[in-house]
Amino acid sequence: MPRRPAPLSPPSRPRGPSEDARRATAAKRTPRRSVRDGTRGVDVREWTGGIRLSGFAVIMLSLVVLGTWVLVPSIGTYLDQRQKIAALEQSVRLSEDQIADLEAERTRWEDPAYIVTQARQRLYYVKPGEVVYLVDNDLDPADIPPAQDAVSDEIQERPHDWMPQLLRSLTAAGLAGTASAESAR
Repeated sequence: MPRRPAPLSPPSRPRGPSEDARRATAAKRTPRRSVRDGTRGVDVREWTGGIRLSGFAVIMLSLVVLGTWVLVPSIGTYLDQRQKIAALEQSVRLSEDQIADLEAERTRWEDPAYIVTQARQRLYYVKPGEVVYLVDNDLDPADIPPAQDAVSDEIQERPHDWMPQLLRSLTAAGLAGTASAESAR
């Protein structure tokens, strides 16, 4: 698209060559800014016009981009492995704690007094000549189960298809990441 010539305007007063040169240097020093909604903007064309790239700078920039492209997956793998190592170290600490608890229990079982106490509490063993009194219903009121509601005489049928429930249960068990410690006992 061809440029239109600038309209001619009559000079208001004669200008000297030094005044034109002074205006040109002032325009070069101060960037053009537009005022919109009270904000000042920078002319992008002037800003990008000052950027000059040499061949060496382009090669170095491309090497930085290539290096980043090569190293980012390696860094991701490294961070993933560090997370796995931290999880395994936590697992080892938990296992060591369990081992320490089991060793403490084993040392307790080596004590004859502890064995006698456990035999009396768990198996109700007594020494010859002792009389044992067992008290029935000595539970706390909070531990007593609530009374059962009366059973109705009417037969009620509930529609229940067991096959989808079985499939959901098998799928959930198959997709589970790890078994919990309580379910393993």
